[in-house]
Amino acid sequence: MKSKTISRVFLFAGLSNILGVLIFSKFFTNEELMAAQPEVMGYFGLISIILWGLAYISVRHSYASVPWLLAVFVIEKLLYVIVWLKWLFSNSLSNLYEQDTFAGLFFSIYGLNDLLFGLFFGYVFLKVRKQNTR
Repeated sequence: MKSKTISRVFLFAGLSNILGVLIFSKFFTNEELMAAQPEVMGYFGLISIILWGLAYISVRHSYASVPWLLAVFVIEKLLYVIVWLKWLFSNSLSNLYEQDTFAGLFFSIYGLNDLLFGLFFGYVFLKVRKQNTR
């Protein structure tokens, strides 16, 4: 993957976090979304997700200089996938959809989104580490 493409995916990952939170939380007013998993998707958690998005965007041109930060991104995404799976196996998506369509959509996709970007960050981490060992 070319560095220009990698840079664009970092931007897309960041915008996905930022716009995803703002849209699906209805600018922090979606009580159903925040109540569905308050320890992760409460007000503070949603702000944290936006901050992660800003972090992805901030390294889009300098990712090769911060390989261990990329590893942190991988771990962060893995944690979100784990809590998403835990939530899916102990809650009802259909009930959440009945309460709020946006909350249902958010919980349907956020873990898959994190899995895909986590794999991307892992790929870039390995690519950068390989280049740095040459």
